[in-house]
Amino acid sequence: MVVADHLSQEVLKWVLVVSFIAMAAWVLIPDKLDDDEGISNRGPFVASFIAFFVAEIGDKTQIATSILGAQFSDALFMVILGTTIGMLLANVPVVIIGKLSADKLPLGLIRKITALLFIGLAVAAAIV
Repeated sequence: MVVADHLSQEVLKWVLVVSFIAMAAWVLIPDKLDDDEGISNRGPFVASFIAFFVAEIGDKTQIATSILGAQFSDALFMVILGTTIGMLLANVPVVIIGKLSADKLPLGLIRKITALLFIGLAVAAAIV
């Protein structure tokens, strides 16, 4: 059962608008990091691994991988290897660039620009 089947286009539009506004507000709230209590050297790796895993559950990449795995069940290892290498090629450069630039970029300004982008998306969704 799909939610869109039970709600009008107008209601869905305003849910989207409110979601964008909520994200704009949430982006402005700084993250609160504990004072390195209980953080080990594996902390960033484990946090990234879990966040990536949760964010990718059920996305198009996993669906495509499942379909390819079913279609080429005799070469399942190659399907897994190919999708893993593809994800690494897409994400490792971003992680490295983020690591190298994290201390150089003004985080407050980035938050404000991101919030403005979400507000812009909310306005665009409301107009359309």
